Amino acid sequence: MGETVVLCAASEVVEGEIRQAPLPDGTNVALYRVDGAIYATADMCTHGEASLAEEGIITGKTVECTFHFGTFDVTTGEPTGMPCEIALKTYPVTIVDGKVQIEV
Repeated sequence: MGETVVLCAASEVVEGEIRQAPLPDGTNVALYRVDGAIYATADMCTHGEASLAEEGIITGKTVECTFHFGTFDVTTGEPTGMPCEIALKTYPVTIVDGKVQIEV
């Protein structure tokens, strides 16, 4: 089992926006709300050094990295558009007492 990290209040993750949250190791995750469910992926695009939370655009369950316009499915981390070919790391999300938690 990994370590459980509390990231933010679930109410802070808004449909149509990407929220960045720091991890204990200094990296960030990107949080998305899609059809009411919250998903977490690595924040850094696997194709270029670009933050998805700072630079990305979320449409439905697809996040677009505006650096090279590649896309990912935030529910699975899988790349859905070139030039992205490597999946984003995803984290299982649980909501406890109104707070978003992930296992790292």
